[in-house]
Amino acid sequence: MAAPLDDAPGDGATARRRALLAPSARRRRIVDRVAGVAVTAGGLAVIASILAILVFLVVEVMPLMSASHAAPGRRVPLPSESPRGLVLDPDRTHAATLGDDGVVRVTRFADGAVAKELALLPAPPADAAAAPAPAFRALPSAGEPVLAGVSEDGRIAAVSVEWRVSFEGDVRRVEPVFGPPSLLELDPARRPLGAATVRLGEGGAAAAAVLADGQVALLRESETASFLTGAKTRTQERVLLPTPIGVDRLLLDHARRILYGAGPDGRLLVWTGLDGTPGAPEIAGSEADGAVSALELLIGDRSLVVGRESGGLEIWFRVARGEGEERAYRLDRVREFPAHAAPIRLLAPSQRNRTFLAVDEQGGLGLYYSTSARVLWTGRTDARAVSALAFSPKGEAAALASAGQLSEYELDNPHPEASLGALFGPVWYEGYDGPDYVWQSSSGTDDFEPKLSLTPLLVGTLKGTFYSLLLAIPLGVLGAMYTSQFMHPRLQRVVKPTVELMASLPSVVLGFLAGLWLAPIVEDRFPAIVLMLFALPLASLVAGGGWSLLPRAVRVRLVPGSEIAWLALCLVATAALCLWAGDGLERAVFGGSFPSWLFARTGLGYDQRNAVVVGIAMGFAVIPIIFAISEDAFSNVPRSLTAGSLALGATRWQTVVRVVLPTASPGIFSGVMVGFGRAVGETMIVLMATGNTPIMDWSPFNGFRTLSANIAVEIPEAPHGGTLYRTLFLAALLLFLLTFAVNTVAELVRQRLRQRYSRL
Repeated sequence: MAAPLDDAPGDGATARRRALLAPSARRRRIVDRVAGVAVTAGGLAVIASILAILVFLVVEVMPLMSASHAAPGRRVPLPSESPRGLVLDPDRTHAATLGDDGVVRVTRFADGAVAKELALLPAPPADAAAAPAPAFRALPSAGEPVLAGVSEDGRIAAVSVEWRVSFEGDVRRVEPVFGPPSLLELDPARRPLGAATVRLGEGGAAAAAVLADGQVALLRESETASFLTGAKTRTQERVLLPTPIGVDRLLLDHARRILYGAGPDGRLLVWTGLDGTPGAPEIAGSEADGAVSALELLIGDRSLVVGRESGGLEIWFRVARGEGEERAYRLDRVREFPAHAAPIRLLAPSQRNRTFLAVDEQGGLGLYYSTSARVLWTGRTDARAVSALAFSPKGEAAALASAGQLSEYELDNPHPEASLGALFGPVWYEGYDGPDYVWQSSSGTDDFEPKLSLTPLLVGTLKGTFYSLLLAIPLGVLGAMYTSQFMHPRLQRVVKPTVELMASLPSVVLGFLAGLWLAPIVEDRFPAIVLMLFALPLASLVAGGGWSLLPRAVRVRLVPGSEIAWLALCLVATAALCLWAGDGLERAVFGGSFPSWLFARTGLGYDQRNAVVVGIAMGFAVIPIIFAISEDAFSNVPRSLTAGSLALGATRWQTVVRVVLPTASPGIFSGVMVGFGRAVGETMIVLMATGNTPIMDWSPFNGFRTLSANIAVEIPEAPHGGTLYRTLFLAALLLFLLTFAVNTVAELVRQRLRQRYSRL
């Protein structure tokens, strides 16, 4: 009897098979979905991580370009109506002022009370009580911890103000301490003095003033201590300085070696050698510049700030001019700032950097930075006829005295030295002959000015990359071409993993070997190395030609790959011959010493750790990357293309050059770009195999400093949040953007090449 239709064997087996396979299919679908979600999440996480790094770098760099701000702060009554001298303590709890009554008064900010007083001029004798006290004229202090003034009888009185900090439990107390007053008699004839200036120091005091007859007198006070008793003796020496033109303003530097002056016609004068025998002054500028209304020196005593009656603000410093024996330092105008609407009356330099304040006759106040030529902030004060101006010692506030009142301005000025021009353009630094690109982040003196130009680091990065790729691209690409298209498969299985294994070598090891082992060899054998550049390619051609001339019957009997041994033998023999001939070549052509010949003929120095050494060491590190990617690109060319070319009668070489190479060019280009990124970001090899000097020079015989190596060197010394700290993050951002731009361009070019050669 026939089975029912529903129980047909075929249908039942299919149903049972479907029932068994259903859980497996569902499981596969679930696994596929989970894998798809995981892959998508991983890709998005990578993109998010890269964007997070970019955002973090931008956030750290943005404050570098933030604008400075000034906001009105406290107002404190002063005992003097119009003091001209003003000194603040570091914590801004006290202010010392000096008015035209000749009395120094220290005012507490907390209650406005006078904490201490000192009369600069000694009290007249008792038998001369009826005689009037000589008139007194206070001198601007511009924030210096010295208060001084001029009496009408030809004397200058000065005193230093210090602040002693003590603690009573948890209460911090600040006590003003006056140094011993100095009384310097500039004019023995007791005539009134004109413009005057004074400096106090450990070695004594010095003062200069314009006498009634127009001459400039300099008085130097020196202090000596007895070797036996320790008793101190002060001596004074008075000198009349040559004065070819009238002088109405004077300013001494802190070392008391240089005196600056200004004439009524606007010209500047400089007397040098004050610690010896001063000569005739140097005269700078012209009458067309306008009358000078204020003079001040910035920290370091090299930059002179000049304020004009026209409202102009200028920076001058001494610059070396001329060559050889005629080379001498001359005062030169280096920068100009936008002019104020009224004459400049007071200037106050910061005691921390090249920032300074300027106030004009109408109350216009400006905050400026000399080196970067930045106008940090400008505004107007409520006070009129400002009589004294000072920076707080920590630079976080400014104080103005006017009409018996002290007005404070809170300053937010975190990175005044940073600007696009200072970071990437040439800057004229103090002591330099002209604008230059300089990176120098630290020094041994407190008045050092950081020089943070990133341009030498960019040049060094590109220089190291160029010399390394100059070696890596030909060897990596041509080696991949030979391995993929010409080498016997048995050797391929050995050569390719060996070359790729080179990529695992630590860069610190390569840098160590390059700096301590390779650099001396290159210096001693440089002519031989140059000779190898020409001899080794020629030897390769000769070796290949000689191998092809062997009878076919002989070549067939040899082990496959024997040509590699023959080529290696020829190259080793050629290298040994070049090393042997190198000494003779150096004696015959370079006089026995290539570095000496190079300097004598071209003026270029030869640094032992230079771009040639870095090019060899970093090229050795980049070759495996370019080789591996290029070899894969050559191997992935469809066999049908090569077979078709060979079938049409092309030789193996013609096929590789005209068919395989164009088809593989997108992959080769990707390999070169990956190698470029590897070279740009390399740190340890550059750090150890170069002099690490940030110079603007493309010479292969000099060292350099790259962005990555600079970050590694400087970041341990960079204070958190400081200008150097954020500048290093800017360097990291530049590296990020550079590699991103290169990779983007590389991808676009690769796609174009793929579209172009996909039709082959």
